[in-house]
Amino acid sequence: MNSIEHKHFNPSLCISNKVRQVNRVIANIYRKYLSPFQITDSQLTILFVLTKKGKLPQKDICRGLHLEKSSLNRNLNRLVARGLISKVDFPFVQMTDAGIELVNAIIPEWEKALKETEELLNQDGVLAVDLLTQKIQRS
Repeated sequence: MNSIEHKHFNPSLCISNKVRQVNRVIANIYRKYLSPFQITDSQLTILFVLTKKGKLPQKDICRGLHLEKSSLNRNLNRLVARGLISKVDFPFVQMTDAGIELVNAIIPEWEKALKETEELLNQDGVLAVDLLTQKIQRS
């Protein structure tokens, strides 16, 4: 059997693995509250951005959310199919009345997910996530 040649190899130091673990735990919390609405947290984030910013070109959404174009298109197509957003003025995307109604219905459940996540992470964890987000947004 071959042995690992790198004596200081330590998978527990892998930042990618740590971020994926945190993401899975937090995503499961949000999924619990969002599942009755049949929407993913990624789709909800897009709806939140459009709710706050109004009509946006797709490239601005990609850039602002650090999404790959294919991921954004897949989520946008699902939101269009449900009548929650409109691409009538392509490449601009905007909320529909149905999308606004859904966001209003989701907000109380989203707030519960946020509260549960904040309780899990405590103040120092929330501050750490804020710091990481700021660092990524600067890149």
